Amino acid sequence: MNKAPVTVNEIMSRDCFRVTRGTSVASLVAGLALHRLPGAPVVDEYGRLVGFISEQDVLGKLLDSTYHCGEPALVRELMRHEVLTVPPDKSIVDLAQEMLGRKPKVYPVVDRERLVGIVTRRDILGALSAMRGS
Repeated sequence: MNKAPVTVNEIMSRDCFRVTRGTSVASLVAGLALHRLPGAPVVDEYGRLVGFISEQDVLGKLLDSTYHCGEPALVRELMRHEVLTVPPDKSIVDLAQEMLGRKPKVYPVVDRERLVGIVTRRDILGALSAMRGS
């Protein structure tokens, strides 16, 4: 019988979609659609997390540039610098409890300032379901 996952490390997506500050909003939107994500971590050239950008962060700017035929922005202009992160050894149950009060749908998983993956609400739901079944 398979053991149900207990920590974020066991369920996170390691090879996750990420962008840099210089990524165009058009590339970001295409990547979010391709990977079916509501947002993406922003990293520097060393893989360190420097921010996060979500569909919501982009929506107004994209609408404005469409309406006014303007140039789409770069990620650096719209990203948030304050990001809720989790360590890879965090308990799935603890993170699920935190998700009840916080809004993010995607949490960057950070180890020693470096992005090592992401975990989504969907990942947490699947893990909780597996725990109930084990």
